[in-house]
This record gives sequence, C-alpha cells and structure tokens, in this order.
Amino acid sequence: MAAVAANVAAAAEDREPQREEVPGLESQRRQIENGESGRERPLRAGESWFLVEQHWYKQWEVYVQGGDQDSGTFPGCINNADLFEDQVNWRLKKGLVEGEDYVLLPAAAWHYLVDWYGLEHGQPPIERKVVELPSVQKVEVYPVELLLVRHSDMDTPHTAQFSHTDSVDLVLRTAREQFLVSPQEETRLWIKNAEGSFERLCNTRVTLLDAALKTGQVVIMETRNKDGTWPSAQPQAVNTALEEEEEFQGQPGICGLTNLGNTCFMNSALQCLSNVPQLTEYFLKNHYLEELNFCNPLGMKGEIAEAYADLVKQAWSGHHRSIVPHVFKTKVGHFASQFLGYQQHDSQELLSFLLDGLHEDLNRVKKKEYVELCDAAGRPDQEVAQEAWQNHKRRNDSVIVDTFHGLFKSTLVCPDCGNVSVTFDPFCYLSVPLPVSHKRVMEVFFVSMDPRRKPEQHRLVVPKKGKISDLCVALAKHTGMSPERMMVADVFSHRFYKIYQLEESLSSILDRDDIFIYEVSGRSAIGENSREDVVLPIYLRERTPARDYNNSYYGLMLFGHPLLVSVPRDRLSWDALYHILLYRLSRYVTRPSSDDEDDGDEKADMEDKDNIPKPGHVAGGSSQDSGPEQAGPSSGVAGGSRAPVDNSPGPSHWPQRARRKHLFTLQTVNSNGTSDRSTFNEDTHAQPYIAIDWEPEMKKRYYDEVEAEGYVKHDCVGYVLKKAPVRLQECIELFTTVETLEKENPWYCPTCKQHQLATKKLDLWMLPETLIIHLKRFSYTKFSREKLDTLVEFPIRDLDFSEFVIKPQNESAPELYKYDLIAVSNHYGGLRDGHYTTFACNKDSGQWHYFDDNSVSPVTENQIESKAAYVLFYQRQDVARRLQPQPGLADPPASPACGSPPNSEFMDVN
Repeated sequence: MAAVAANVAAAAEDREPQREEVPGLESQRRQIENGESGRERPLRAGESWFLVEQHWYKQWEVYVQGGDQDSGTFPGCINNADLFEDQVNWRLKKGLVEGEDYVLLPAAAWHYLVDWYGLEHGQPPIERKVVELPSVQKVEVYPVELLLVRHSDMDTPHTAQFSHTDSVDLVLRTAREQFLVSPQEETRLWIKNAEGSFERLCNTRVTLLDAALKTGQVVIMETRNKDGTWPSAQPQAVNTALEEEEEFQGQPGICGLTNLGNTCFMNSALQCLSNVPQLTEYFLKNHYLEELNFCNPLGMKGEIAEAYADLVKQAWSGHHRSIVPHVFKTKVGHFASQFLGYQQHDSQELLSFLLDGLHEDLNRVKKKEYVELCDAAGRPDQEVAQEAWQNHKRRNDSVIVDTFHGLFKSTLVCPDCGNVSVTFDPFCYLSVPLPVSHKRVMEVFFVSMDPRRKPEQHRLVVPKKGKISDLCVALAKHTGMSPERMMVADVFSHRFYKIYQLEESLSSILDRDDIFIYEVSGRSAIGENSREDVVLPIYLRERTPARDYNNSYYGLMLFGHPLLVSVPRDRLSWDALYHILLYRLSRYVTRPSSDDEDDGDEKADMEDKDNIPKPGHVAGGSSQDSGPEQAGPSSGVAGGSRAPVDNSPGPSHWPQRARRKHLFTLQTVNSNGTSDRSTFNEDTHAQPYIAIDWEPEMKKRYYDEVEAEGYVKHDCVGYVLKKAPVRLQECIELFTTVETLEKENPWYCPTCKQHQLATKKLDLWMLPETLIIHLKRFSYTKFSREKLDTLVEFPIRDLDFSEFVIKPQNESAPELYKYDLIAVSNHYGGLRDGHYTTFACNKDSGQWHYFDDNSVSPVTENQIESKAAYVLFYQRQDVARRLQPQPGLADPPASPACGSPPNSEFMDVN
C-alpha cells in the first residue's frame, strides 16, 4: 500500500507541472477556435476529426471567454455520455446533428483539450475520418455498419464498421480474419439487397461508396470448393453428386467438357488454351485477381476472365471427369452475339475472341494513352521495332501479351513511285496459308444424242480459275466428242437453273451444283442459205388433278431430267418435233402398239382440239416471264458458236399437228417451266422452252421411271486426285512471301497521294513464348467455299524458326527459336457438318491425351499428326525448361518435351 501511495504522489507531482503549462484562457480559445489547429480550418481528406458533446463545449466557451481560471464555470473533464446509446458498446445515438448535439474538432485541437481537461474515465474518443465525396468533403460521423456472414452459416452475422472510402477489399480481408479463412483458400463477396436478391461484389478495389453499400446490409463471404466450383453456382439438388465428385481424385487437367449442342468448337479451343502451362499457372495461383480490369471500356468487365478462371480451376482440381461449361458459354454469347445460340462455329474464331477478351479483362494499363504510329522513315529496324513494341506495351500489358504476342515486320512498296513503307505490328497468332492446288475436280453428267446411251457420270480435273470451255475440253478427252458439240447447264429441281456460255468462269459453279453437259449437233457457219439447228430446252411435266371442289382444274408438275435437243431449222413443226422427242426418249418411253392407237383415237382427237395452236393464238407466253435464272439468248442457248434462234420462226409459224393419238402433248413454256405462254412476242426473239406434258395414265403406261433415272459411271469416277503432304515450314515460307494487295484492300501511298495495289511482305521479327499457328484450311470466295484437307506435316518437337526470324539472333541461345508442340485443335468433316476435337499434352505428367467433348483418352505421339489438324500450339523451349520443377522438390519433374523421355542435355540443365 505504501508503494501505491508513493506512485500516486509521484503521478500528482508529474501532473502539477503540466497544470502550470496550461496556456491562458485567451490563448486556449485561439488555439481551439482559430489557427492551423483550430476547428475553423478547412477539412482535408483522410484526416481525423473528433466529436465533442455540444453542452460541454459551450460550457468551455463560457469559461474561456470569462477570463477567470478560478471561475465556477470550469467545465471539468470532457464528457460525451449524452452522445452514446449505452455505456457498454459505446454506439452513437442515431440522428445526432452537428451544432445541436456535438461539435467537430481537428485532431490537434482535440488532443489539446484532452491534455488540458482530460477525458471522462472509460469513455472512448469519438474519432471520425474526413471523406471526399463527389464535389464535397465531410466528416463521416456515421460509418457503414455491415453484417458479415459465411455462405455456409447465414444465421450468425458479425457486425463490422467501415468508412465509405474504405475499399471492398478491406471488407473481404476483415471477413477472412473474422472467419479464420486460410491464405490458400479463395473467397469472394456477395451482398443481399433489400428485395432479397444477391449481387456479386466483383471489383474489390472500389470503395464502399462506389459499391453503394449501406449500413445494415448483409455481406456474404463464399469460399471456393476443393473441386474448383463455387457453392452458389450449384443448385441444392446436386449437392450429393458434388460430394461424390469431390471424392473422385484424378489427374489434374484430364477433364472433359460437355457438348451443350454444337459447342465442340468451344470445347476444343478451351482445351488447347487450358494446356498452355504458364497461362494455367497464372490462374491457378490467383495472380489474375490482382490484375482484373473492371473499368476497361474495351473489356468485358472482368467477367470473361473470371468465367475462364472458374473453368480452369475446375478442370485442374482433379475432382471432375468432365464439367459443363454452361456459364462460360452464356458469358461468351453475352459479349459476342455471333456465338449466341447453338450453331456450329470456328474454333479459331472463338480462340481469337477469347484471347482478346482475356487480354482486355486483365490489362494492367488502366488508362490507355494515345500513341501515334510512326513509319520507319529510313531508321534502323532495331530502333523502329523497339519503339513499336514499347508503344504497344504502353496500351497493352497483360499475361496474354506476355505469353502470346509477337512482332511482325511489314514492308509495303508502291508500284508507281517505289516508296517503301516499313512498320512493325504486334500479332497474337499466325494464320498461315496452305499451298493450294491450281486444279479442281468437278463431277458432271454427260448426255449423248444417242438415245440408247445412258447418261455418264464423269470426274474431270480442270483449272481452278478456268472457263466453261475448259470443262468441255476435259470431257472431250474422255468421250472423244468435240468440245464444239457440247452445251453445259446447271440443272436444279427438274429445270435449267442456268445454261452457260463457253467464256464464263468455272468459279460460278459450286461443288454441290448438278452439272449436265449435253451433246448437240454440229453446225455450219452462219450464212444466208446455210442449214443450221435450233437447240431447244425440253422439260417433262405430268398433269395432276388439283384438290378442287369439282376437280375441274389440273395442275402440272415437273419431273425427270430436262433435255437440250437439236432440231433442224427446216423441221420446226409440232409433228416433227414430236417424233424427234419420241426418238430421244425411246430408251425409257415405249411406243404404243396399233391396238393402243385404235383405242385412243377418239380421246386423242379431243386432246388435239385443245392443244393445237390456232392461227393468231398460239400455245405460247410472254418472253418477259422470269425464272430463277433467265435462260434466254444471253444464257448460252444461242449466240457465240451456238445456233442462233434470232431468225427462227416463232411457235406461231409452226405447222399444226395432225389429229392422231400422241403419248404426250407439247407446249411452249417460260424458262421456269411452270406456266404456259398465252402469247408470243416475236420481236423479242426469246428462246422458246418446250414442255412435254403427260397424262398420268399415259405416263404410267409408257414411261419407265427407273430406266429414265439410270446412269453409268465412267472409269474416271474411281480416280482420286492425290494431294501430296506439305511441311509446316512450307506454309510459313508462303506466309512470308511477297504478295500484291487485292483491289478490295488497296494501300494509300503518302507520296502518290492515292490508293495503290502495293506489294506486301510480312517477316517475323520477334516470336512469343507460346506460338499459335492457324492453318487456313477454309477457303471462301464470291462463288465457292471449300475446306482444304491437305496433310500438313508438323514436328512434335524442335520446330526451328531461326531461318524465319529476321531480327539479329543470339547464337548462344538457340532454344529461343525452337518450339515444342503442346496442343492441336482438330476439325473433321466439311464446312457444314464438322466436328472439333483436341490433342493436348498435360503439363504435369507430360502425357498426350485426346479430348473429344466429355471423353478423354491417352494417345501416343504418332497419332497426333492428321489431315484434321487446324490450330497448332507451340511452346518455346526456354520457357518449357523454366517451368519445369527443379530436382529435389516435392513434385516429380515432368518430361522436358511432352511424351518424350528426358535425355542427358535436359538433365544437365536441370
């Protein structure tokens, strides 16, 4: 007790000098009210101010203004009791008003008063921060009180106070500390809105004010599952299945992707990208969380990066045999409408979108500055290339740039003035062309004038940029028939879609078109008294009763294959034409016997009365009738070397047919073959089309449909145009070859001041860590689309680019130019019904696997190379070695090249 008394006495002696140092009352008033430390000075963002109860402060003002230190107005210790709701939690009362309930003092003034007068025992100081709100600064008297809960325990909230200017990240860190979450676990926050809905707090770098968080809101912290999924992303009904999945333990990365409906293209691209080691490590180690760019106007608000990260974490958790990429598919469709729905797309197009989206979502450059592109203007390549790369990095800096971006050198030469423009441009992948054959295989049907011969199917090799005449010449080699006696037509739906001129381009014929080449008679030169033939297009039609209430109307339906028939000009009569056509159809049309003729005389007479053209009114139609392709004189029926019909008598001049029984009737029709002509205008000289009209009974009796549809295959149909395989290096050489710009894409020459078809050459200057090579298998032109199924031979390892890189090379580090294959996106099938799969090398095991949607199976290296290879992923060898685990670490080292045993060279490096 004596010791305690001594201590109290000593403390009293210590306070006594301080009482003597208390300034005078006027000096106190000046220090508290005015000056740098006074309450009248302006607010500064981030500094602390303190609340003092209004009644005590007014008592202090009376005391200092009285000027008497021994006055009875002495205020005593600072007492803020009236500002608190209780004396336990010391929570401020609601609705306190400055100037009525309290005054605000800066930190210096508060500490002066505490030193001079002291603070009531047990009371905490009421410290508040100055926050900078839009257009105003104020002391935040009431901070934000949030209720923090775990996703797994929503009924046990923890109250925590935050300033409006605190970041959401502070809320996350506070929640992690409160709920004892280990540093290895990944967490994210949700808020519960007033209407009961939940919303993700994606950007943790924004303030509570920007996130619109208010006092009393519930903030839920969610922890990622071991299998890479989030609890909130799974419906309650599948919890049991999830538990079973978590119990499954397989090789990380060996995980299929479910096909959602024509989404194999997306699955293939994702599997390739997932097996790029450094990119996958970037996401697995959560480096992306620090670089998510939510404010980039060119990005996707971080949503694509987060969706891809979720996929990677699930695939590489080792707890899934396959996963359903539904959320990722929805995100892609939201930001790229071309991928909405469930149509088939190109895996390379999706890959291009995904790389660009990931780059912008993870771009470390938050505010892109304007960068002016500069031409070389004679400067050294090294200087220009370095400037171009630095300019690129000033606007684009992400893990995608670090991993996939390289640099081109582009050289343009004006053909007129010789001006040379050199620029260096970044690239994300190489789209290399395949050596294209200048030949084309076309299938045609040859129809001979000999009615006994069936149509012959031929497979012809013609120049890809050839003409119709080249097609005739190729057929002539097979048939011995002169090309001058051939006419080429496109047959569609039992009619002539188009009859071609000899000089027309073959590019207008698609592979799916049905091309018929007809033999026509030889003709002498056009002369006044020369004998020449008219070529008539012939259609076959069947008269069928229409569904009418009295069955009085008859419809006409086209059937069979149309014909091109040569008719001598001097035999242009209905009767002669009937017998010519009867002869041409004799292979599959049976002539009636004499008994049949007797039975049908009366009926034939009645039919002829309806069908014989009368003078002044013929069975014709307007020449202006239109079809899918007008096959008039301009379509090749007349003109050029064909027999012209310009001077031929029209159907109105043809003699009437004799009244006798015919198997069929003849009618002039339009080029579409679907409507009769009512008039015929001879001034237009339109090409007459003739229809052979059959009664159903007569057709059934005399027309052999099976024989009519029959054809034979020429020996050439069995031939296959062999395509020699090409090396990948040949494709790269073709990529760097000088080319002339197309008319649709000219270059503006700054010297000539006009657009020019300049020559362009691309060279490789700097290659990325991971090189994506896109084989341009799909060819699109104005008239055709095709897929090149050429076998491209590509190396699994040691792809050497030293001969293609023009930048001065470091000879002491050859691995900077050598690449090993790590993934392949395959495309099987054609343009309309293809399927995508993936070969990929696992970064941990070094084993190659085949990914076919949700099916995954191991493969050997000799199975990888095929005609289906579409997109190749290569990794630079120095990167592969850098990523290898060092000997002596916990994990066993992977093979230096996927699927290959370690050799002494690699062992020495390790």
